[in-house]
Amino acid sequence: MVLLIAGFALLAAYTSTALAQEKHAPQNAGVDNTKMGPYRALALLAFSASQKGDNASAAMLAKVLERTWDKAEDYGGDTALSKTNHALFEEIDKAMDQFITLLLDHPATAPDPAKLKLAYGTYLEKLKLAD
Repeated sequence: MVLLIAGFALLAAYTSTALAQEKHAPQNAGVDNTKMGPYRALALLAFSASQKGDNASAAMLAKVLERTWDKAEDYGGDTALSKTNHALFEEIDKAMDQFITLLLDHPATAPDPAKLKLAYGTYLEKLKLAD
């Protein structure tokens, strides 16, 4: 719980710089007010934690991202992306898996920075397709 609260504090600190470079929908507390906004925010928190060397938090946040995505977009009922656009769901899910696997496989060590940055960028690009 403490790590999650700390993660949200990190989000507030990084949102103004990392997300200010891109044009997004209106935000509330640094989270885009779009369907994909929470996933983007969790990915940012995980990526930022990894960049700071907090690999355990990055792995935890990656797992939260995965569970949140699966619950809402795979098993979330009629409005779940897997039901409304299954092909796009599969694209995003694959990109997310590539991103989070790097973090989950390295809870005590840093993943390859170039691979992580590429996977993070690819995941964000796929999320834009669903906004």
